[in-house]
Amino acid sequence: MLAKRIIPCLDVEGGRVVKGIHFVNLRDAGDPVELAAFYDREGADELVFLDITASHEARDTKVELAARTGEKVFIPYTIGGGIGSLDDIRNILKAGADKVSINTAAARDPSLITRAAERFGSQCVVVAIDGKSRGDGTWEVYTHGGRNPAGIDVLEWASRVESLGAGEIMLTSMDRDGTKLGYDIPLTKAVCDIVSIPVIASGGAGNLDHLAEAIELTGCDAVLAASIFHYKEHAIAEAKEFLDSRGIEVRL
Repeated sequence: MLAKRIIPCLDVEGGRVVKGIHFVNLRDAGDPVELAAFYDREGADELVFLDITASHEARDTKVELAARTGEKVFIPYTIGGGIGSLDDIRNILKAGADKVSINTAAARDPSLITRAAERFGSQCVVVAIDGKSRGDGTWEVYTHGGRNPAGIDVLEWASRVESLGAGEIMLTSMDRDGTKLGYDIPLTKAVCDIVSIPVIASGGAGNLDHLAEAIELTGCDAVLAASIFHYKEHAIAEAKEFLDSRGIEVRL
């Protein structure tokens, strides 16, 4: 069995790492490259950078972030936000990122997933799915940094992006994002049950029990967290030792 991954998420706005609740009410958490280098030293398995306003403001994700990170970080890292073309993907990968995350552009033009997978390999293509409960046991996909409902069912979209060639899904519960109430177990399990590609659970981590529960109850391949690591509530090594004590295989 593959080891489960712990992935700090760095939401970037205006060149700074920020963290909010339900995608709003943001507060500063530091310089992205410095924080990334810290997590590299601490033993994180991977990193994710998300330019959280890029799609909304129709800006390109800065290739500079990928390049600066590549100079100081040696673990795999993913960059997302405002990526809308094969040229964007190529430039970011060429600058040093291992993967790109696409959300809004993929929903607008699903063929981008297939074209990217064919050009760069599925392992480089992460489709980010931001899901929000409809209140009836189903979830809707949101785009543009969680601002716009896409009219797409999360489970249908997850199955489709796999068939289109995505190598991984980063699944964020908008209802749990930043609340520290724990991951959305029903949503995460539902997606994990219908796809065979890796799923990263995101949104709601508030303590180490939440990390373990997400893995144990959903079968997700990785847990992504921000607040508990950014504000030094828990260390990466502490989280890995805790998961190991629960019988979850991790890279110690």
